[in-house]
Amino acid sequence: MNPVGAVTQKQLSELLLHVAVRRPVFIWGPPGIGKSSLVQQFAAQVGLECVSLLGSQLAPEDIIGVPQIVEGKSRFCPPRMIAREEPYCLFLDELNGCTHEVQKSFYSLILERRVGEYTMPAGSIVIGAGNRSQDSAIVRPMSSALMNRMVHVHLRVSHRDWLEWAGKNDIHRLVLEYIQIRPDHLWCEPPKHEEAFSTPRSWHMLSDALHEYGDLIGDEELGVLAFGCLSAHHAGQFRAFVKQLRGKYRLAAILDGEMRWPDRPDDRDLLYFLSQSLRAQLLKELPAQRESIGPRHKELAHRAKALLKELAAISLEMAQLVVASADGDGLPGWFMVELARDLPRLVQEK
Repeated sequence: MNPVGAVTQKQLSELLLHVAVRRPVFIWGPPGIGKSSLVQQFAAQVGLECVSLLGSQLAPEDIIGVPQIVEGKSRFCPPRMIAREEPYCLFLDELNGCTHEVQKSFYSLILERRVGEYTMPAGSIVIGAGNRSQDSAIVRPMSSALMNRMVHVHLRVSHRDWLEWAGKNDIHRLVLEYIQIRPDHLWCEPPKHEEAFSTPRSWHMLSDALHEYGDLIGDEELGVLAFGCLSAHHAGQFRAFVKQLRGKYRLAAILDGEMRWPDRPDDRDLLYFLSQSLRAQLLKELPAQRESIGPRHKELAHRAKALLKELAAISLEMAQLVVASADGDGLPGWFMVELARDLPRLVQEK
């Protein structure tokens, strides 16, 4: 399913408050970005108990129940988890991971909030969620009849929403500081093969592990944890970030001229992290249009060109990576024109 637009965590909460109270909602999104926790928070916000069912682990009888003879007639008795007397929020997680037989058992429950002779109490809410086909997760095609019974919304990762949440939920300071510097590393597309990848959930796992180890965690243990939770690229960058915090190198000091780029062979990972941090800062602070340039921008651009010249003398490849355009995300055109004028070799060979 191709989304026309997507919502952030805050926007989803607002949408659920307005829509889910009237119509069933299905939330699409990759693993680990907070779909389940957001539904649980929403249920608590509206004062309902959240009952979660995992679609990939269900059989039809888990929904419609088993037949019993009552006064000479058979009737289906839905399970106690569903057949409740008080209003509640029914969360159908991994709904598109269940078999087609199980999907059919949800038809009346989702559309009419009814199973057999049981009807959910007034005020009850039904919300579904699932991964996308490109996520390498357990996903089956959802029937058109089931699709048409729900309002569909796509959830995307917002580093601003996550950082706001993280600041209130005891996320480790190293994780917080790193995502503040590299918000683009909060999430990445799930890989096609069996390997760790970065999501808000995996950063939370890393945070928990760091809390348990404490400040005395060694570089080797830190690397094992980072590579066990994050994508290889992000794990390497996080390890280099911690290394520069523990050492003498800081980007701010390099920008101020108090320090120089690290140039030892065993500091190559640190050099890469610092160079990519420079790129991230330039993307964040330099205006897209020349007309918006102020004195502070001119000073940063001048200093950045000097640093890129010094960086190229150590590693031309890393200097080229700083100015390279990736997925349409490149440095401002006016800055690239100045680079081509002052450092033509760097721009021509990138």
